[in-house]
Amino acid sequence: MRNPTVAGQFYALDPSGLEKEISRCFGDIDISQQNIHGAVIPHAGYMFSGPVAAYAFAQLPEADTYIILGPNHTGLGSAVAISQDTWSTPLGNVETDKELGKSLAGSILDVDEMAHMYEHSIEVQIPFLQYRFSHGFKVLPICMGLQDEETALEVGNQISSAITESNKKIFVIASSDLTHFEPENVANDTDKYLIESIENMDVHEFYRRISERSATACGYGPISAMLTVAKSLGGRTGKLLKYGTSADVTGDSSSVVGYAAVVIE
Repeated sequence: MRNPTVAGQFYALDPSGLEKEISRCFGDIDISQQNIHGAVIPHAGYMFSGPVAAYAFAQLPEADTYIILGPNHTGLGSAVAISQDTWSTPLGNVETDKELGKSLAGSILDVDEMAHMYEHSIEVQIPFLQYRFSHGFKVLPICMGLQDEETALEVGNQISSAITESNKKIFVIASSDLTHFEPENVANDTDKYLIESIENMDVHEFYRRISERSATACGYGPISAMLTVAKSLGGRTGKLLKYGTSADVTGDSSSVVGYAAVVIE
């Protein structure tokens, strides 16, 4: 069992409090399933990024399995790590798709729970899924410590092959925040530049722009792997649903973190 590590910090520990917190994030956003092929969703504390994340979650389709790709902030575990544990949150337990996990394990992807033990980037997405969907979905958490372009493309291609061979409805989420701890005007400019390449679904250009700007988006590997999968599933373009920064909450524009909800149509 993978127990929550940031409940009571990034989001409410009490189940009823957590449901209210997520409900506030959705606010008056229209919840309507869309024919989308992937999504970029931020992963900060709900008070900061939850209202942005909700824009993407509102459009997610029902799926048998949600693959959640997140960066490895802790440095623990394998370079690209699959979890097969049941994941627990204050809203209950969610099973992992062990069959899909086994089909992906090997080569660059390892089954390794250590990488997930203290990592928040995937954990914070699951309560949103539990709030949004009542059907018995599963998740497949994949934590990427190695995020270079070659690795991201390989991970994306392997996931694409596994989806093609599966008879399940599978949806891929890339968990990532954008610019970290820069003045808001710098973050806005850099993030707009990066989001443009995500909307164009151009992985190589995305990496070029990251290098050019020395950008600090933490989940660029997960984003690129998701784009690779989405393109193989027929995705043609990305659409920015919502952008914001931590300054929207704190009022401090001198050092912000950027958040974007992007879906692939």
